[in-house]
Amino acid sequence: MAERIAEEKINEIRQAVEIVDVIGDYVQLKKHGRNYFGLCPFHGENTPSFSVSPDKQIYHCFGCGAGGNVFSFLMEVDGLSFQEAALKLAERTNIELEIEAASPLKRKAYPENYRQMVDAHELLRKFYHHLLVNTDEGQPALEYLLKRGFSKESIDKFQIGYALPSWEFVTGFLQKKGYSAEHMEKAGLIIKRDRDGTFFDRFRDRVMFPILDHQGNTIAFSGRALGDDEPKYLNSPETPIFNKSKILYNFSKARSSIRKHQHAILFEGFADVIAADRSGVENGVATMGTSLTGEHVSILKKNVQNITICYDSDNAGIEAAYRAAVLLNDAGCTVKVAMMPSGMDPDDYIRKYGEEKFRNEVIGSSSTFMSFKIQYFRRGKNLQNEGDRLQYIEEVLKEISRLDKAVEKDLYLRQLADEFSLSLDALKQQANQSQDNGKGQPARQPQPEPEKKQFVFTRQAGLKPAYHEAERRLIAHMIRNSEIAYKVQELLQGKTFNIDEHQAIITYLLGFYEKGYEPDPSRFLNYLEDNKLKRVVADIEMMSLNDELADQELTDYIKQVLNYQKLLKIKDKQAEQKEAERQSDYLRAAAIAMEIIQLRKSL
Repeated sequence: MAERIAEEKINEIRQAVEIVDVIGDYVQLKKHGRNYFGLCPFHGENTPSFSVSPDKQIYHCFGCGAGGNVFSFLMEVDGLSFQEAALKLAERTNIELEIEAASPLKRKAYPENYRQMVDAHELLRKFYHHLLVNTDEGQPALEYLLKRGFSKESIDKFQIGYALPSWEFVTGFLQKKGYSAEHMEKAGLIIKRDRDGTFFDRFRDRVMFPILDHQGNTIAFSGRALGDDEPKYLNSPETPIFNKSKILYNFSKARSSIRKHQHAILFEGFADVIAADRSGVENGVATMGTSLTGEHVSILKKNVQNITICYDSDNAGIEAAYRAAVLLNDAGCTVKVAMMPSGMDPDDYIRKYGEEKFRNEVIGSSSTFMSFKIQYFRRGKNLQNEGDRLQYIEEVLKEISRLDKAVEKDLYLRQLADEFSLSLDALKQQANQSQDNGKGQPARQPQPEPEKKQFVFTRQAGLKPAYHEAERRLIAHMIRNSEIAYKVQELLQGKTFNIDEHQAIITYLLGFYEKGYEPDPSRFLNYLEDNKLKRVVADIEMMSLNDELADQELTDYIKQVLNYQKLLKIKDKQAEQKEAERQSDYLRAAAIAMEIIQLRKSL
């Protein structure tokens, strides 16, 4: 994108957008004092160290050092250029820019060879969808979907398509578009024959469901057979752009709804997500034919606290729901489980009972994790049998003993007492014993919830030297007040800051003011071109400062900066003095000693 966006437009966008709202689409933020905190989207962590300042319109991570303004956030999180980030923000704020994006704004910054894989998938997504909805060849597949309850709106929203029953159509189509067969084989779109080295299409005569990454790029497909062909679902293999343990189906579309409702629904497969979306549940996501992984949990945790699991009601689905619930609970999420009637999946339920019942009687009536565990431990047990009954009661008591809230414990203990006509006092006593003995690491022990930890940030570098901290504080005041900036320049008397990055920042800052700009941290970050300097500025801007800089405080900071240079000079002189003494040049050594005395007096 060669076109340059006018400075006035950049400023208009910057003033119109609210950084907390933009970052809130990617990170679950909680207010703490004047700032907002959450889990950093740029590195894995369990304790929030990512801070957003609405006053200064900047963000900074105290863990990995990432920092900047709303433009740099989108550039880093979505892999956009500055112009693409500006276009995305302009669209969000309804500001018209007289330039067009040269490439999709959603595109992640893939390396060139991987980007060709994404481009090929995007091309086929559009082609497959066109075949389904606009051609005679796709009509049987379209009728099949409509009979199964898919609406035309869902087909368009999820860009469902159809692959022709041809062995080599896509292979030839992609080669004509300039994509090499070898590269498309690595992308998982075509397959190489062992016998002669020729290529053929992976997907043939199937309904095609595109799989998108979390920025909205098409990176894989799942094809459903129209007849009795096996497998019923044929998925893309794992490729350099598709790793199913890191992808949640529909996340790019569902993220805004998840953020809006502060609630995500986790399904087992994409057919359930599409069916639920049709019923008005737009905050649904699903794993891609794999169990929930730690990476999936991390993605969800950064965006939402409340998660409802809605898996199939067969044995495999219940076991998978239990494993997923344990993982999410251990990560500190608030977990509920939507119980499906026996033998049904969400798609079956919606087609049989309707959308409203699904919303209200399945999702809306989901059980707490503890209630689900109580049902889970009943499975396979004959509670009329004394041994099974005692085993069940013991398992449930262990789970109750791990609950944090006294009221919650009391509720479930009373339920257990009523169901089996047991003494509430006896149950409480055994639950307390389980809690004490439970320090023997019982299975599936929940970990302490990260949200309950206080926000305590420790800088990796530890305490900084006095001159270093003085320079940071001077820069912070200079960014907020141009008069202080010029006063600091005058007091330095031609000397420079001791840290190269700090000196570069104030050089840029003085240039910023010379161009007539008013003090504005977010705008100054746009002015800076070096990403490393942007991070340093964002870190400095997160410091707590007095609103006014007293003359004595300013003098002390300047003295710390200048004194460090004198201390370095003293150190050099001391080395010279030792060298003179080693050479028996005592007159020179005495003269250097006098210089050192004078330097120390000036400190």
